[in-house]
Amino acid sequence: MKLTNITVYCGSNLGTIPHYHDSAVALGTLIATQGRRLVYGGGNIGMMGTVADSALAHGGEVIGVIPTFLRQKEKAHTSLTQLIETPDMTTRKAKLIELADGFIVMAGGLGTYEEVFEYCLPNS
Repeated sequence: MKLTNITVYCGSNLGTIPHYHDSAVALGTLIATQGRRLVYGGGNIGMMGTVADSALAHGGEVIGVIPTFLRQKEKAHTSLTQLIETPDMTTRKAKLIELADGFIVMAGGLGTYEEVFEYCLPNS
C-alpha cells in the first residue's frame, strides 16, 4: 500500500524552539518531493502554515480541513490545492482521519494532542 495522503497534526503556532520551524519546512519538502499529498488542519499560521507553505513551494498538493469557527482564528490558508470547511471540530477530525493513508504528529499544544487522541481512541 502506498502512503499517498499523509495527515500531519501540528500546532497553530511555532513555539519557542527554532528547530520546530526547520522540521516543519523539512517535512513539507519531503512530502512534496516524494509525490505524496499533505492533509492538515488548513491554517496559514504556525507549524501548520509552515508545513503547508513548504509542501506547496516544492510542487506538492495540500488539502486543508478547517472548521468554520477557526477560519479567522487560524487564518485559513487560501493557496491550497483544496480547502475543506467543516461545521465543527468533530467533523474536521473525522475528515482528517478519512483522508489519511498515514499520520505524522509534530509539536503542538493541547489541540494537537486532542486530535491525535481522537484517532488513537475512537468512539466506535
